[in-house]
Amino acid sequence: MKIAVDGMGGDYAPHSIIEGCIEACKTHSDIEIIVTGPKELLEKELSSNGYSGDRIKVMDAKEIITNNEHPVMAIRRKKDSSLYKALELVKNKDADAIISAGSTGAFLAGATLVVGRIKGVNRPALAPIMPGKNGPFMVIDCGANADCKPINLLQFALMGETYFENILNIDNPTVGVINIGSEEEKGNELTKEAHKLIKDSTLNFVGNVEPREIPEGKVNVLVCDGFVGNTVLKMYEGVAATIFSTLKEQIMSSFRTKIGGIILKPVFDKFKKDFDYKEYGGAAFLGVDGICIKAHGSSDAKAIKNAIRQAVNFKQNDILNKIRGSIEEKMV
Repeated sequence: MKIAVDGMGGDYAPHSIIEGCIEACKTHSDIEIIVTGPKELLEKELSSNGYSGDRIKVMDAKEIITNNEHPVMAIRRKKDSSLYKALELVKNKDADAIISAGSTGAFLAGATLVVGRIKGVNRPALAPIMPGKNGPFMVIDCGANADCKPINLLQFALMGETYFENILNIDNPTVGVINIGSEEEKGNELTKEAHKLIKDSTLNFVGNVEPREIPEGKVNVLVCDGFVGNTVLKMYEGVAATIFSTLKEQIMSSFRTKIGGIILKPVFDKFKKDFDYKEYGGAAFLGVDGICIKAHGSSDAKAIKNAIRQAVNFKQNDILNKIRGSIEEKMV
């Protein structure tokens, strides 16, 4: 399997990107990686990390797309950028997947405009797997489509079900619509109409899910428009970060609490690992005609390695063809 990696995407590029690629090659013996970016800089990083193998190659790309650029304009104008070159490799079937921790907007625009959509998919969607009390769950869409129609949410549900069932090995995963109340008549026109469409489908639909129920992880696939999903995602990250930092401050506040912290350290370590986004690697962009994984902007080497692992699982489970089949079969 060949994987294209945007070597200049993310807060810690290119060092963490290269380090993560090297670690991924140690774990997966059957992958080849093409890292895109300034050739001299990336080769220097490979050398400084002691890498002398032939499974990581560098493709020269002199331009970089930053977070403050207009996504569509950046993709159209910067065709010698590390992101565009990586996307082009997937489009031309020279790579099976792309990983990028760079600009989310530019990545999503490029995935749609350069790689293209699966036939029958109206709008691709960003679908991160998130940690919950009772197990991981998916929120789809998490930022690709701020404004949606009910049919879009039905397609999100179909794609999310396919991905969740095959990647997390959950038979007949449950599907819910994020809403302000559990009652069927609650919500705006979008959620009410989407509720009807999904209820009438063959999906294992459990109805509306209120935001306070999301962290429990009892519902496998949570469907919403990108505005709501992105708000949920960022709130979730913010609350988790606040809890960890506050807990650390309290533990370090006195000798007595420090002793208690030492005793409970195994519990805290497991809790932190369970709620660490780095364990999941990134969010799959479902509905595009290629494997596209968006890694977190602050991804370190561990997160990049796990994003590559996610791409490998995507390929091994033949998710693209299964999504094609689901859309063809259930959208007629």
